[in-house]
Amino acid sequence: MVDKEKKTVDYEKLKRTVEIGVRMQDNVIDATPYFLEENKKQALGERRIGLGVMGLADLLIYCEKEYGSEEGNKLVDEVFKTIATTAYRASIELAKEKGSFPFLVGETEEETQKLRQAFIHTGYMKRMPEDIRQDILKYGIRNSHLLTVAPTGSTGTMVGVSTGLEPYFSFSYYRSGRLGKFIEVKADIVQEYLDKHPEADPNNLPHWFVTAMDLSPEAHADVQCIIQRWVDSSLSKTVNAPRGYTVEQVQKVYERLWRGGAKGGTVYVDGSRDAQVLTLKAEENTLEEQLELIPEEKEQKTKRAVVLVDTIQDLRSTDVTIGSEVGNICPVCREGTVEEIGGCNTCASCGAQLKCGL
Repeated sequence: MVDKEKKTVDYEKLKRTVEIGVRMQDNVIDATPYFLEENKKQALGERRIGLGVMGLADLLIYCEKEYGSEEGNKLVDEVFKTIATTAYRASIELAKEKGSFPFLVGETEEETQKLRQAFIHTGYMKRMPEDIRQDILKYGIRNSHLLTVAPTGSTGTMVGVSTGLEPYFSFSYYRSGRLGKFIEVKADIVQEYLDKHPEADPNNLPHWFVTAMDLSPEAHADVQCIIQRWVDSSLSKTVNAPRGYTVEQVQKVYERLWRGGAKGGTVYVDGSRDAQVLTLKAEENTLEEQLELIPEEKEQKTKRAVVLVDTIQDLRSTDVTIGSEVGNICPVCREGTVEEIGGCNTCASCGAQLKCGL
């Protein structure tokens, strides 16, 4: 949806895509086989759909706007305002053509008007443009809900874009997935930029190349609240917090989300689980490996102190290439080299299948 040369959003293309998406998803409701009568009644009664996005971080990078900045947030607000208002206007047009969702239709015209009045006075609809609210009173609307944002972790990774609403976790990281452990993922958008700007330093990219851990938890929360303003259902967004973030700090983030109008929230403190899907370094993230026993002063040789070791290090900080490509050192056992065996990149020592040539 971006004109890469002009570094602007193609809003006309975005509107056309949303209009087609609303009609398509509304048709899916009728095409779906329902196996339980209760499900059929609910789905056909409210005609709820959920148009979503992925690649938001890419859009901001192409527009040279920093994710989480004031300028970036203004663009995010305008993009999601366009999506929301276009979707609602498209659903109103569908109502003119095919009728409102049945739960918005009463037995008499007076009942129908009461239902429509109640609908446009919900919290979300009160903030919508007045022409949309008045058109719903006049014509109704085809779908009770139109927007949501799924995480798109697997599909976004598969097609090479940022996932859901998230900034890139890193522009080079390891992912544990169904095709193997510690699959190295490199963001296509970085290479695209370097190919176009050969003079650029890959280790010192422009400021608009922002990663999840570059942002403060507050900046993550604010982006979520801006988007929630225009999403009638809920959305998937992670507030990434650094290692060592306290319970009180996490509480303040949730309070910020609540005050900002978020319907829910996820705060993930780096290293807080015994294993995590995304890491900057190809290694298991276990508590046992983070705890290191070190000797104290000589006169207290019998005592030991527990020190938390930060296992998230920059990938460039070592001369040894640990990864999932042929010739790399295996990230699982750290001993064998990765070789192509039977179509898969496999460790010659421990046999771990790291990457499959599917």
